[in-house]
Amino acid sequence: MAQSDEDARNWQLVRTPLGEEWSGRTRYAAAMYLYRKGEMSAEVLEVYRTCSRLDSEDPLAIIRDRGIGKQWLKKIEEH
Repeated sequence: MAQSDEDARNWQLVRTPLGEEWSGRTRYAAAMYLYRKGEMSAEVLEVYRTCSRLDSEDPLAIIRDRGIGKQWLKKIEEH
């Protein structure tokens, strides 16, 4: 299935570089969009939520450390 412009935009936003002002909230908003599209689990979304106010916190590192979201990690590497 072809990816819409909005899908592509949110895949880009979920990778917003760490440390940029409001980047945590940007990543979380994109994660919420992707969650609603069925791209990630609620457990992974919760990591993005807890990192949303911490612009320098890497949600992917936390996901790896917790040993969750293996499918998500594979998807994000592919996009």
